[in-house]
Amino acid sequence: MVQSVNTRELLAAQAQAEAEERQCVVGAIIINAQKQAFVQKRSADRHLFPGCWDIVGGHVEPGETLAQALGREIREETGWELSDILTQVGLFDWQDEHGNKRREFDYLARVKGDLEHPRLEWSRFSEFRWIGLDEIELLKENRSEDDMVLYEVVKKALREVTSL
Repeated sequence: MVQSVNTRELLAAQAQAEAEERQCVVGAIIINAQKQAFVQKRSADRHLFPGCWDIVGGHVEPGETLAQALGREIREETGWELSDILTQVGLFDWQDEHGNKRREFDYLARVKGDLEHPRLEWSRFSEFRWIGLDEIELLKENRSEDDMVLYEVVKKALREVTSL
């Protein structure tokens, strides 16, 4: 059974990343009642991953916790409210185009709001969808063969919720 991540675990993970001089990034795999994941397509003019499907997320701002950042990103990108962080489904380190070290924490999350009508940031995203495991290949669109992290994270999350 999926259990909620506790605050102490989140704070310890963030402190470890910061001790390693990595900027924290969060991502939310939001699942609806039909056990589908919410994805949004990045606009073609975006600097990073133009025209690629993505999950909700972004950088943790100074003074923010992972949970606060996840809630803020969900609210900014969809208009929904974070209700529960269920489990961590992804953790990986990467560097941006400027060589800055990042650590990304991806969580399976529950939200409150009108799931059929997200308030997308239309300047940053061109469309959204709810996908199941039968549509997971969509996440490979416009991505290189060596850039399958998002695909694997969402696939893992969907497998976890469909096994419940």
